[in-house]
Amino acid sequence: MIDLGISKLALIGAVALIVIGPEKLPRVARTVGTLLGKAQRYVNDVKAEVNRSMDLDELRKMKDTVHEAARDVEQSIHAGASDFEKQFSESGQTLSDLAEPEPTFPEYKHPRKNWRLKQGATPQWYKARNGVRTKALSGAARVARFRPHKIN
Repeated sequence: MIDLGISKLALIGAVALIVIGPEKLPRVARTVGTLLGKAQRYVNDVKAEVNRSMDLDELRKMKDTVHEAARDVEQSIHAGASDFEKQFSESGQTLSDLAEPEPTFPEYKHPRKNWRLKQGATPQWYKARNGVRTKALSGAARVARFRPHKIN
């Protein structure tokens, strides 16, 4: 990059003040600033695109290695299965000989509860939400409950 120190920037500013003039200098400086900002954004976008393409290439390589590893694992499993089938067929047994019998479960028995007892009951959550009193308070208990507490 260009090595711009404070002395060089001051020299550029003085030459610009003389050449452009003090009336037009703020507008030119603003224009130059916006153009430099656009150039920086463009350079950053190009860098990001290059990085994205490099990452994409790396991901493709990683995908290929994962596919190769999966193929190797699949081939080893198939080889193991074929070896097992060979050994199994040599022993003369069939798969139905090795199968376990199906487990038997006890038959469902209904609990025979009297469901009519709870049919008319109002649920506790409904009573709590609507402010229905579920317990009776005596007068003394009510006074004690709402009496202000002393702070020591």
